Amino acid sequence: MSNFANTLQTGHTNARRGLTLPMIGAVGLALLLGGCGKTANNSIEEEAATAQRLQRVGTVELKIATAGGAPKTGEQAFQAQCAACHASGALGSPKFGDAAAWAPRIGAGLAALTNSALKGKNSMPPQAGGALSDLEVSRAAAYMANAGGAKFAEPKGE
Repeated sequence: MSNFANTLQTGHTNARRGLTLPMIGAVGLALLLGGCGKTANNSIEEEAATAQRLQRVGTVELKIATAGGAPKTGEQAFQAQCAACHASGALGSPKFGDAAAWAPRIGAGLAALTNSALKGKNSMPPQAGGALSDLEVSRAAAYMANAGGAKFAEPKGE
């Protein structure tokens, strides 16, 4: 038998049999419960900090390439995307065929027109919000400008 057990059985004055097990239980319970309140608060704070670190900083948009070979002509691209606004002059866009509205734009050149169409300008979003290639956008810009009096050649594919 161990000295500790022997001391408990003999009733030695330094051993208090009635207090030993409750004291061990109380200390264990205190250690167990001592961290409970802190865990919940830290958890919420940690979750908030994690959410802050993982904030969305941008988006990625994937587009499916259409099968079917050749890119659209300027007229096809215009009908597919540009006509929604340029046919009627909606949102301040230069109306298709309006030479007076297109003259200053034509003077800036096809590269400037294409750049505006690709990046967006005033109420028009980039690529007019459509899914055209850069070549198709350039062809549509040339087609619209030519209807307004320009003499731009339709851009060729590579």
